[in-house]
Amino acid sequence: MVTWIIIGVVVVVLLFLVVGAYNKLVALDQAADQSFADIDVQLRQRQDLIPNLVEAVKGYASHERGTLEAVTQARAAAQSAGSVNEKVQAENMLTAALGRLFAVAEAYPDLKASTNFLQLQNELSDIENKLAAARRFFNNAVAEFNAVRRQFPTILFAAVVGFASDKPFFDLGESDRAAMNAAPPQVKF
Repeated sequence: MVTWIIIGVVVVVLLFLVVGAYNKLVALDQAADQSFADIDVQLRQRQDLIPNLVEAVKGYASHERGTLEAVTQARAAAQSAGSVNEKVQAENMLTAALGRLFAVAEAYPDLKASTNFLQLQNELSDIENKLAAARRFFNNAVAEFNAVRRQFPTILFAAVVGFASDKPFFDLGESDRAAMNAAPPQVKF
């Protein structure tokens, strides 16, 4: 009789451990999904701002058609991206295209002095700051989820209950990281 009571207590304790770990995984998974949705909000604001920015530049730099088309194409790719990895790649392309657009704007003093362009540039800068914060929050939520998923005893049953793999981080990616690390920036005075 005592043996059955001990076995019953052990089973109940194990059940509580499994249920608690599962509930923690669900909560962390939900937090990561919510933080990715916050990134989507910031990305949508940035994508909504881009047509106005392109129109402002188009009036001053009509012969820079290739740059304007690259921004438009990158925006379209970013809007249609679905998974985290696709979204990261598309947003990196969009960021690079916007960088080229601002480089074109540097060649046009009238454009740089335009209040409309300056306002759009300030709005974009504000959105980029909010986006950076949202990415940090997302990556923190993903790191926490991945850590709990790999911890004992969670690792024993995580795959069975639908948490088979780590969530991907929102980062630069290998090619962009390699390009950033390859050449230090040139600063000339």
